Amino acid sequence: MPEWEYSVKGLDPATSVKASLREVDLSPKWSREVCAAIRGMRLQDARRLLEDVVKRKRMIPYRRYRKLRAHHSQTKGPGGYPVKVAKHLLKLLDSLEANAEFKGLDTDRLVLVHAQAHKGRVVKKFFPRAFGRATPHNRTLVHIEIAAVQAP
Repeated sequence: MPEWEYSVKGLDPATSVKASLREVDLSPKWSREVCAAIRGMRLQDARRLLEDVVKRKRMIPYRRYRKLRAHHSQTKGPGGYPVKVAKHLLKLLDSLEANAEFKGLDTDRLVLVHAQAHKGRVVKKFFPRAFGRATPHNRTLVHIEIAAVQAP
């Protein structure tokens, strides 16, 4: 059984809380963009943003992976609705909130100071082709971790 560690260090355990998703079948690129969008937000604001993304009311701006993406007036550039990532992150925020309540922290004052997506292991698959050949069709799994601190 693997042992996971968080990449964030130096948080006070008395006023901080962490949660993670490990080896989830999501797009690493869109997971990175959603994590960048919610980093620095309060817990309720991040939840509201992700719920609006699921309902396709608000877009996530794409900062890094944006080639051949349409520009939109809402994001002032490339953007999109990564619904699958938003649904998984909503569950992760629920887990973070439950961890905070267990620790006795005030969930109204939580600020997301760390939200990151890392590439996980690669699931190798192949498409059969003509004449005995095969084309690889690999799937990269994703680790997502978030940490919040109780604001003064």
